[in-house]
Amino acid sequence: MNFKSLTALVASAVIAGGSALNAANPKPFTVPEVREWKGADGAWSLESAGAIVYTNAALRPVAEQLAADLKALGGRELPVVEKRRAAKGDISLSLKPDRKAKNSEAYTVDITDKGVAITAPTAEGVRWGAMTLLQLSEAGSEIPRGRITDWPSWGFRGFMIDAGRKYIPMDYLYRLVDVMSYRKMNELHVHLNDNGFPRFYDGDWHKTQAAFRLESDSFPGLTARDGSYTKQEFRDLQDYAASKGVNIIPEIDIPAHSLAFTLYKPEIASSGKNGFDHLDITNPETYKFLDTLLAEYLEGPDPVFKGKQFHIGTDEYQGDSITMEQFRAFTDRYIRFAEKYGKQALIWGSLSHAKGQTPVKVDDVLMYLWSNGYAKPEDMLKEGYDVVSIPDGYIYIVPAAGYYYDYLNTPMLYKEWTPANIGGHIVEEDNPQLKGGAFAVWNDHPNNGITVRDIHHRVMHALPVMAAKTWDGSNVTVPFEEFDAKSQAQAEAPGVNLLARHGKPESVVLEMAEVTPGKTLPLKEIGYNYTVEFDLEGADEAKGTVLFESPDATVWISDPITGTMAFSREDKLYHFRHDVRKGEKNHYAIVGTNEGTQLYIDGKLIDNLDRRRVSFNGDKGQMSIVRTLVFPLEKAGNFRSKLTNLRVSNYDRAATPAPAAE
Repeated sequence: MNFKSLTALVASAVIAGGSALNAANPKPFTVPEVREWKGADGAWSLESAGAIVYTNAALRPVAEQLAADLKALGGRELPVVEKRRAAKGDISLSLKPDRKAKNSEAYTVDITDKGVAITAPTAEGVRWGAMTLLQLSEAGSEIPRGRITDWPSWGFRGFMIDAGRKYIPMDYLYRLVDVMSYRKMNELHVHLNDNGFPRFYDGDWHKTQAAFRLESDSFPGLTARDGSYTKQEFRDLQDYAASKGVNIIPEIDIPAHSLAFTLYKPEIASSGKNGFDHLDITNPETYKFLDTLLAEYLEGPDPVFKGKQFHIGTDEYQGDSITMEQFRAFTDRYIRFAEKYGKQALIWGSLSHAKGQTPVKVDDVLMYLWSNGYAKPEDMLKEGYDVVSIPDGYIYIVPAAGYYYDYLNTPMLYKEWTPANIGGHIVEEDNPQLKGGAFAVWNDHPNNGITVRDIHHRVMHALPVMAAKTWDGSNVTVPFEEFDAKSQAQAEAPGVNLLARHGKPESVVLEMAEVTPGKTLPLKEIGYNYTVEFDLEGADEAKGTVLFESPDATVWISDPITGTMAFSREDKLYHFRHDVRKGEKNHYAIVGTNEGTQLYIDGKLIDNLDRRRVSFNGDKGQMSIVRTLVFPLEKAGNFRSKLTNLRVSNYDRAATPAPAAE
């Protein structure tokens, strides 16, 4: 062969190779983004799947969960089979040692014409591979062929929710586990006690909201009356979370934020300038109380706190230099108290604020770095603490408070932040003391009208970005705008739709010519943003007559107090400035966003229940009151009026021209 022929052959091969390369599937979209993708040609059809096969008993729960999740996402119902050789079309789950694996959560997913093989050194890794496959199935039954190799940068990928100032129902904690697991977040921190600010309660500590959310046998009457968890409920939550790869971190916050304890037992309250929500850490009775209380949840063959970690609080305790020495001794004591029961102690970083000579245990203690003023990252790392990055100015959500974030700045976080950025102090991403990152919701303003659904709206706005950044760190490659659009279009988790989103963007999702009293509707509810419109011919209605209802909310045609149109959710009732009158026929439109709720009649805005500022204690405190509504549609009430031409749209029709009906 001459040189010219050889050159032509090489050129032909390059062109052919380049063509094949270009034909290979591009990296599919997932949250978090997978680290490595080697695309092949074509697709494997989920419709051809025969079974989910697992090769080790430890993988049975993962296999069963994968089968349930595929069904919930609208896929095929697949049998789960143990220890047989995978047949063509099967999804196989197997444990396989891998010396090259980056860590215990690493996994691979091979998608070929023969089926799908998920392998990892641990069941944990196999679970995350299954979550990746589930997300791929959201795009349709045709799964692109190729090979995924994936691993996290950090082992701690968390979220903290404040259940002390606002009761968070147990069923919502279960759904939080679901949405976190779906995006490979693995630490759910439940803050179990806290209190509001006295400026909203006439400046009186004894009127100020405070709650401890766990059942207590040692101290009857301590448990909050407005919502709490039994011991068994909390055990069951931890078991469920563990089955989804999520660790529950319980926190009992001491010695500040402890008003629930000092109201119950005033003799253990600080008598200084610290505030009545501070425990007196010089009083032996304080330690007797705390030792008994904490042991109630830590001790025994079946402890209430089942996991390996327990958070003892230790944030924002105020005092002079002598008090800070006592605080340091207090912190050290309860670190060792937790360890006595086999727990790793977690603490809020406060030791730069609490300067002193009294030693505080370092080894095997995990410190949350939340404020560089309270704990300087460089000092805490130098002392030897393992740390979690949870910087308040970046990742604290305080709904409708007017400080910190109402919704996180997700473009900034996605483009600029990783857990290695601790409040502006930058450490190496591979620093072995940096265990990961988390974000938080603090319900600082109890009774401000924010509902659990409003909290969830904020959580789901942030969670995809936080999942990506705590898994991939600086290795994300998808442009933010694309990431945001695609991640928000994903399911919250298999079988979870607490945002109550339905239909294609800007579409009509339900139409009914007439809604008769007592009728069950095909749509349970509609979430922000929406328009619910209908024609109503009024009749005499008794006070307390329902128009629409679902388990979480009620719309009243005549509310129980004033007889006007209104809505209620959780413990709040909000009135529209309108009453339905006999013989009058009008076109109604109710528009709901995450900012408020509006009533239009015959195209005219009648009432706008948006945020409003309310002053407390002679203007010493101001609070935003939020009047939002996830609109209930599950069942019509037993009204006498005639309701026709119901139309439910998933956008604000009052502000946007209506599309053609589908």
